[in-house]
Amino acid sequence: MSVIDVAKTDPTAGKAIKAPASPWSMALRRFTRNKLALIGFIILVVMFVVCFFGPLFSPYELEDYKISMKNKPPSSAHWLGTDSLGRDILLRMMLAGRISLVVGIISTTIAVIVGATLGSIAGFYRRGADTIIMRIADIFMSMPTLPILIILGAVLSDLKVDPKYRIYFLMLIIGILGWTSLARLVRGQILALREMEYMQAVDALGIRDRRKIFRHLLPNTIPIIIVAATLGVAGAILYESALSYLGIGVVPPTPSWGNMISAANNMIDFRKRPWLWIPPGMCILITVVAINLIGDGLRDALDPKTKK
Repeated sequence: MSVIDVAKTDPTAGKAIKAPASPWSMALRRFTRNKLALIGFIILVVMFVVCFFGPLFSPYELEDYKISMKNKPPSSAHWLGTDSLGRDILLRMMLAGRISLVVGIISTTIAVIVGATLGSIAGFYRRGADTIIMRIADIFMSMPTLPILIILGAVLSDLKVDPKYRIYFLMLIIGILGWTSLARLVRGQILALREMEYMQAVDALGIRDRRKIFRHLLPNTIPIIIVAATLGVAGAILYESALSYLGIGVVPPTPSWGNMISAANNMIDFRKRPWLWIPPGMCILITVVAINLIGDGLRDALDPKTKK
């Protein structure tokens, strides 16, 4: 049979065979098809751009105190009004967004590093290491996070820690208290991956344990880590906002969305000056909802059972 005859009988003849799509490209395709997750991603990008680049274009400074302009409603000069010291609310809200987002990201990064490392060690070595690490995780999980954060924040206040450095302690505390759930997830994945055939081949090659964990096992848990970290950022932002609202987190003059809301701590401001607390409150709401939408979208996109 000639080539022409083959082409006539086989419609696929002569066509290039497409290489199968990689798991990451398929996950990206599924994520972009999720409209809610895509909306959340766009909102979060806009929030980052506004908070980190918006203050560069503001005509005001953080420490611009104008008592004559205090508690002014929104106007063309001050789009979101001014606070009790005559400071521009819009500028403070953007700078507060930097603090809240950075606290969320860095504290979650600390939790991911600690949780992924301890979870992989527990799942790989099992027995004694697994028992010790998981019992420590049980102790941490049995403690109510928010009351512990409040106590530690009060301790920082009693020690009169400089507000400039207080935020670093806050990120460290939130990160250390938030590693347990991720450690359990990673441990479960490592226990399953440990019995795979490719790991038996790795054992036969005599590779060191550290290389087995960080080169062959831990990379296969990245989808779970990404989803957990995304949702952890939202939780960290809420914790920081709650502590700052109570006056034991980020304290003035450093702005954060939480301590901006605490400005409405009396009925007069609450009822007659809504521009003091509604904008930062809406920023917390929109940011946390956007992050949760992204987390749900990533969970569906990285699920190998999803066929969309």
